[in-house]
Amino acid sequence: MLSSRALGRATLMRQLLLRRTDLPVVAAVERVLGLNAQSPNPPYVALWTRLEHFAINDLTTAIENQSLVRSTMMRATQHLMSVPDFRLIRPVLAPLLNRVQRNAFGRRTAGIDLDALLAEATELLADGRVLTRPELGRLLAERRPGADPTALGWTVQYLVPLVHPAPSGTWNTYGATPFAHADWTGIRPEASAEQVRQMVCRYLAGFGPATVADARAWSGVPGLPEVFERLRPELKTYTNEAGRELFDLPDAPIPAADTPASVRFLPEFDPPLLAYANRTRLMTDEVRRQVCVGAVVAATVLVDGTVAATWSASHTNDTAVLTVRPLRRLAPSDQSAVEAEADRLLAFTYPQATERHTRLRAVR
Repeated sequence: MLSSRALGRATLMRQLLLRRTDLPVVAAVERVLGLNAQSPNPPYVALWTRLEHFAINDLTTAIENQSLVRSTMMRATQHLMSVPDFRLIRPVLAPLLNRVQRNAFGRRTAGIDLDALLAEATELLADGRVLTRPELGRLLAERRPGADPTALGWTVQYLVPLVHPAPSGTWNTYGATPFAHADWTGIRPEASAEQVRQMVCRYLAGFGPATVADARAWSGVPGLPEVFERLRPELKTYTNEAGRELFDLPDAPIPAADTPASVRFLPEFDPPLLAYANRTRLMTDEVRRQVCVGAVVAATVLVDGTVAATWSASHTNDTAVLTVRPLRRLAPSDQSAVEAEADRLLAFTYPQATERHTRLRAVR
């Protein structure tokens, strides 16, 4: 049986959050199995908090040279992944993304021949052509009087393997999402049984030990109980405090529950906060209700391996301010560690600021 604390330490180790490590950017992103990239800056903060020597240009270069690609992935959200991982996992997610398209835009695309739509979109994006989602939607609507360009653009994003090339996804770069076809990655339209198996094993390597429900929560992929049963002879099993069965790779490390865990600042939507159906290994249910509000998952601070606060940063002219909002009482030594780490994060995110201030609010 593994306690929630032991499971939390396992997650922190595999997600490079127990201690900073000296890995190249692409290897680090592969180790944690992708980074949420709904906004451009969170992957940079995620790597800063995990790597010993990380500079903004390290990730920007990997995006620009296409070692890492940004695309609609797990849970139909934007992620940054290596090309091999994108090629492995994106086809497995196709049924999920088809369902998301039907739920979100089925009515607005009723009567439209989706096969013809996707073929035309693929043609428009041939030979490396890049179009923004609004541009592509308008071009597709020209041949479909009365069609909703927005719905057409989003439909293509969900149903066609696309990547969003640089400068999209690079530091402080916002604006319309550019589309480029992902055929250059060697991606196949349908996943094989072996790809599904490999995805489950990669998930366990990055987030295990975990239940079948946890893997489903991370990926959104149905039919995983059967996959786990086929894999059972190759896996090690545990139980959690509630008596539920957990699966893991046989040689995967599980650190002791009392392993020290340093203060870590996580960006919004950081994967360990979303990778489980049961999130109590990193935060209590009471804390989760304050961190996960609707579709929003706040940026958080880990103290002794669990979520202890949320944080936000802002800047005006030459002054940068990072505000920490504790969700539980912190010991004086923990407060000092949080403030020191916040100062380092401010120096990373706002290097040109002449004044930087950390504000630690009173516990609510």
